[in-house]
Amino acid sequence: MLQPKKTKYRKVFRGRLKWKAIKGSDIVFGDYGIKASTRGYITSRQIESARRAMIRHLKRGGKIWIRIFPDKAFTAKPLEVPMGWGKWSVEMYRAPVKPGRVLFEITGVTPEVAREAFRLASYKLPVKTKIIVD
Repeated sequence: MLQPKKTKYRKVFRGRLKWKAIKGSDIVFGDYGIKASTRGYITSRQIESARRAMIRHLKRGGKIWIRIFPDKAFTAKPLEVPMGWGKWSVEMYRAPVKPGRVLFEITGVTPEVAREAFRLASYKLPVKTKIIVD
């Protein structure tokens, strides 16, 4: 699964997902892409699950680019622990996604195959998506 090799700080502030995506909102590498319509966080497990769904449908045809990277640490407290005592350990890494952000790109396949691969991948993601063509 994806996670940063090294970070400057072990734990990060939560932050807010305001506005729409400006960076990463255009298709750059492939011919077809899947773009987020709503905002949210996508974990490294969800990215890997969507990637595997697309790879299995493509059957070694075409090339896939992952345009997001989970570099934001998410901390969580165990169940039934009292309030206080600061932040707990890093549970997972996730990528903040704003509306308009391109998540995946595909090239080297027909439009029907790309559409079906993106449909299968969208079931694995927690944000609403739409398919775009370059």
